[in-house]
Parts: sequence; C-alpha cells; structure tokens
Amino acid sequence: MSHRESPLYIDTSAGLEQFCLEVQGAAWLAMDTEFLREKTYFPKFCLLQVATDRAVACIDPLALKSLEPLTDLIYSPAVVKVLHSARQDLEIFFHLYGKVPAPIFDTQIAAPLLGLGEQISYGALVAETLGIHLSKAHSRTDWSRRPLTPEQLRYAADDVIYLAQAYQQMRKRLDTLQRTQWLEQEFSDLVQPEVYEANPDSAWQRISGCLQLKGRQLSVLKELAAWREQAARKQDLPRGWLIKDEVLLDLARQQPQDPDALSHVRGLDERTQKKHGATLCGLVKEALERGPMNLDLKARPTKRTPEQEALLDLMMAVVRLRAAQHTLSPSVLASRKDLEQLLDGHEDAKLSKGWRHSMAGEELAALLRGELGLKVLDGNLRLFAHA
Repeated sequence: MSHRESPLYIDTSAGLEQFCLEVQGAAWLAMDTEFLREKTYFPKFCLLQVATDRAVACIDPLALKSLEPLTDLIYSPAVVKVLHSARQDLEIFFHLYGKVPAPIFDTQIAAPLLGLGEQISYGALVAETLGIHLSKAHSRTDWSRRPLTPEQLRYAADDVIYLAQAYQQMRKRLDTLQRTQWLEQEFSDLVQPEVYEANPDSAWQRISGCLQLKGRQLSVLKELAAWREQAARKQDLPRGWLIKDEVLLDLARQQPQDPDALSHVRGLDERTQKKHGATLCGLVKEALERGPMNLDLKARPTKRTPEQEALLDLMMAVVRLRAAQHTLSPSVLASRKDLEQLLDGHEDAKLSKGWRHSMAGEELAALLRGELGLKVLDGNLRLFAHA
C-alpha cells in the first residue's frame, strides 16, 4: 500500500468477512490496538489494526457488534500474532474473550537478540530495522471519536504496515542466527492467563511505598487495596478515582476505626468519607483483628564480601565473552544486578530463563557449581570443563 493511500477502514460485518477471506491462510498477522483508559478500569477498545504481507486494515470495534470471523484468525494456533510490546494489546483480548491469543511474536522482546536495545520503542525499532522515521503527529489522538480522518487512519495503519516489514526482516535474521527458539519461553510466559488476571489479594503489591509498611499496617493496606480493586472493576473506574494510592497508605498507617478518625486522613475527601467511610472503617477493623502480616522477603546483604565481588567480576567476564561471541552488548545480556540475582538464587532471575539462560545463564550456573572454570589460553580467556 502506498503511504499516500487511505488504508482499508472496516466498520461493517460484510467488510470484515471480505477482509478475512483475503487474508485466509496467512501464517502470521501483525496487530496493534488503540484504546483509552483514562476514565475506566478496563481499556476501552477503539481501533484494531491488522496486516499481513498482502493486506492491511483498520477495524472499528466501536461500530461492529462482533469481530468474528477475525477472532478465528486471532486465536488460531496456526497463525503467529506479531505485536510490539504486546502486553497491553493482549490484555484487551483477554478481557473481551477470557483467553489470550497465541502463539505470539513480540518484536520488542526479540530486538535485543539482534543487537537492538532492551525495551526499544516501536519508532526506534522501525528506524533501526527499516531506516524509516515515523511521524508522531497523532500520538495524542482520542481514538474513541468518530469519524476518524484519513490522516489518523494512515497514522494508525503505519503501526502494522512497518511492524509487518520489521517482523519479516527480524525473523529472517533470527532464523539465520538460529536464535528464534531462544524466544519461545518468553513468548509462552506472555500468553499465560495469570499475567492478565488482576488478583485483588495481591493488589497492595502494586502500590508504591507499600514495603515501607510493616505488620498490622500491611494487613490494613492489603485489605483496603483488595476492596478498591474489586470496587473499581465492578464500576469500571480507574482505581485512583475511588481512592488514591497515597490515601490508602495513610489509612494503613493511621488505621481509623470510626468516621471521626477518617477526617484526619489527608487527601480523603468528604464525598468519599460519606460514601465509603463505614466500609473503610470496617475493613480496618477486620484487618487489625486478623493480626500483623509478615513479608517473606529474602534479606539482601548490605555489602558484598570481597570474595563475592570477585566472583561477580568473574561472572561478568563470562557475560562479556558470550556477548562478544553473539555480537551483543554485554549490558543487553546481563547487568551486574542480574548477576547478583543469579548468585543469590532468585527464582525469577533473568539469567535463569529464556534466551539469556541459553546464551550464558546455564554456563554461569555451572561455573557457580564448580563444574566450569576459566583459564587464559594464548592470551585469551576461555571457559573449560573440570575433569
């Protein structure tokens, strides 16, 4: 499609059916979504852009009663869904249909394996892989407003037109380097339903400053955060519209058990006190009766011993060796913090899973177990297996 042409805009069931016939049999589908979330708990799905190597369309979920039969393609295990920074897009489909599309290919996750930066933006990815600099003219568009202008539709379509091109180039390079399979675990992790299920019991963990609280304060915060999560979901309102994070923290610290005490909590407006005051006080009482909550946090050493620092230096030498071997920046493969997590035995250490495990983590673990060592051979550092 020429960049000057308006992309196919689909707002009827007949148009969607025709498009699905055109792309039938596609091995992959580049996808992006436009949504709003400023005034809701759930993202408001406003536009879906899709592309294959032969077709592109902007599909209007606000005008269509159903996305069928496109959902058959989106959920087909035979079709790879290509996205960039996929989590928020996948969340929309999880909330709509109760399951996550799979399999996927996330170009942001794949980028570091090709020497590109971690957490690379879509614009930077397109510039690096295709040499094209995208416009940001409509980055603040209200995608819920209709009609959409031809310029807005072209801008939206660019998100999948160039994503499709970048994917084909990246996939070819990854296959040549035999690195595609290294991404399978990370892509698989991203389509697990639990990633998108907001558990009210763990809502307190997403509140900045929560770890400054202890004992009964934490118990109160957990109870209040769980209530807010359920209420926000039920009313489809942003969490902060009910009660802001900092107010929950103050409630946990002050632990008011009657309406008069609520008036001393900074930031708790009169309207919220009247509407939810009795509920909040009841939750505080329940949490206090339940007793203090103890966190099972691993103690982190305040200072490494000289031996530990030397071991970390040794591990970093292995990282540098493997990064050079695979033409990657060492910082993309592992930071010193990543090495510390592996050394400390953290279950979620980056180097214990995915492509980093394949490239260096497995060898580093063997080094820590004493199964591998380092030696200098002809002036070069080499890994060797102990006899």
